Amino acid sequence: MIHLTRTGNVATIALARPEAKNALPTAAWQALAAAARDVGDARAVILRSDVPGIFSAGADVREFEQLQADPSLRTQFREAMREGIEAVAALPMPVIAAIDGGCFGAAVALILAADIRIAGKLSEFAVTPARLGLGYPREDVARLEAQVGRGMASLLLFTGDKLRPDEVHKIGLVELKTAKAIDTATAMANAIAGNAPQAVQLLKRTLRGEQTDQGFEDAFGGAEFAEGLAAFRARRNPAW
Repeated sequence: MIHLTRTGNVATIALARPEAKNALPTAAWQALAAAARDVGDARAVILRSDVPGIFSAGADVREFEQLQADPSLRTQFREAMREGIEAVAALPMPVIAAIDGGCFGAAVALILAADIRIAGKLSEFAVTPARLGLGYPREDVARLEAQVGRGMASLLLFTGDKLRPDEVHKIGLVELKTAKAIDTATAMANAIAGNAPQAVQLLKRTLRGEQTDQGFEDAFGGAEFAEGLAAFRARRNPAW
């Protein structure tokens, strides 16, 4: 259900469950967390689908009948979903979500764990719990609100309406819209991987509010800055 591959310094985590439109059962969220833990020293990560026409239908609704009958399974499902999403969010290197198809329900929560979201021309988005009589995890509501603002988050959650690439780009749910998201994401990931990896991770920590003034100052004494400055002076490409 989850495939992890590596090309050079770029890792790819791909959703691959074509028989269910990449709907993610409890086991898939756990597999997603395992894949995120295994990306190693990659300098950038692409989150994508290996199934044409769909990014993900979200959580597997076929599993929900069990959750209706067994309260203990509800906690297991919630914790597995949380584990998978937070494992992606916790990655120290940039994560780019490439969405070239439908992205619904919990899949929107998943792409919000990435740093950059790219919508292809065939993508569409909907946050659908209200259509099923369900809520949305508080962590994911908070990320959605931080991304698009409270009013727009309210609109998405309360209506469950589908939005096309132009619309999600306009409200800020995605950062880029393009003809084919995976092509743009691959080029972007390779460009990021060509920058100083520790500096990129330092910048990601700063965006998270985790970086100290001391960390900023210490970078001036680091090996990456020494190499970057030497390459600048010699007018050559740095060797990271």
